[in-house]
Amino acid sequence: MLRRHLLIAGAALLAAGTAIAPSVTPAQAQESVKVGELFSYARMAAFADPYRKGWQLAVEEINASGGVLGGKTLEIVSRDDGGTTADAVRVADELVTNEGVEFLFGTFFSNVGLAVGDYAKQRRVLFIAAEPLTDALTMAQGNRYTFRMRPNTYMQTKMLVEAGRESGAKTWAIVAPNYEYGQSAAANFKALLAEMDPEAEVVVEQYPALGKIDAGATTQAILGANPDGIFNATFAGDQAKLVREGQLRGLFEGRTVLSLLTGEPEYLAPMGAETPEGWIVTGYPWDQIDTPAHLAFVEAYQAKYDDFPRLASLLGYSIPYVIKEMLDKAGSTDTEAMVDALKGLEVETPTGPVTMRAIDHQATMGAWVGRLTVEDGQGKMVDWYYADGADFAHTPEAVKAVRPAE
Repeated sequence: MLRRHLLIAGAALLAAGTAIAPSVTPAQAQESVKVGELFSYARMAAFADPYRKGWQLAVEEINASGGVLGGKTLEIVSRDDGGTTADAVRVADELVTNEGVEFLFGTFFSNVGLAVGDYAKQRRVLFIAAEPLTDALTMAQGNRYTFRMRPNTYMQTKMLVEAGRESGAKTWAIVAPNYEYGQSAAANFKALLAEMDPEAEVVVEQYPALGKIDAGATTQAILGANPDGIFNATFAGDQAKLVREGQLRGLFEGRTVLSLLTGEPEYLAPMGAETPEGWIVTGYPWDQIDTPAHLAFVEAYQAKYDDFPRLASLLGYSIPYVIKEMLDKAGSTDTEAMVDALKGLEVETPTGPVTMRAIDHQATMGAWVGRLTVEDGQGKMVDWYYADGADFAHTPEAVKAVRPAE
């Protein structure tokens, strides 16, 4: 497919925004491996820009050190997926059919990731999901051609539930965005809470539309139920509104709060002095992690961009190295060979070694768990630790119970 599409006219390639310049000849282009990348760049700019910087840095490093498959250049053709399932499937098909990419990676929203995963299954094209968190991507709707890099909602929710085990909270509220990610997170919380403490119960649930939270009404509904604890899966602007309104009305006083993603710099930094004290969160305390691999990543990122990395930067940076190891192990861009190479593949990343589990195609990348505080007017994670994803992934029995056979 790559060779066929290299014959497209240079002007047409330029108009489509592909990474190959008009002056590149077919012979030269054959020296590269084209990979399609799609992400909700316009809708999720705060996450998308650091993510793109991360993978761009990694691709530059890989190409400077010899490339892939014995010297070929790793070439990324990047597109905005529009943030909707229909747009994402259309973009994925354009990348595969018109641009001739060998495989796909990326996406942000869980519903979009599921749609592209289904496209990968139907077209038998490899897809490595970056950000989508819903369990369904690698569980109930998993397939041979779809893999995921980031720890899913089950893994991160389990990390939080275990971290809050000693809180003593018996009654709980849930607030989560009303789409695939939020629904998955809520379902996991209820199941894990029942396992941890059969006497605990969820007494109120709030599911605002993504990006349209009525923070006043949500806060009042939770206050009316008077729970001991709150499980929060909102993020970005919705979370900022909830924090502001909740603090104004005393929602968080004397209550345990378990909050997905809130410790990530993308969402923590904008809150500044409004950061809620004491929340137990998953996140990324980038400036406190002193392992050699992570320090090297931070140094390279800051040198190139004069900025600090976000969790998205780390995620974006790690994926091209997974791609490199996969290609070198497969020895070709044959789809079935790449899929087989990914199963059980172990890759060194700034977080340490990460394995792509063969049983469900879920990477063992973990997350940091800690508490929030405010120092010098800025939010900060304290008392944190790294939770290895391998310790929180679904059991083989759970996977076999719901994942379709390949």
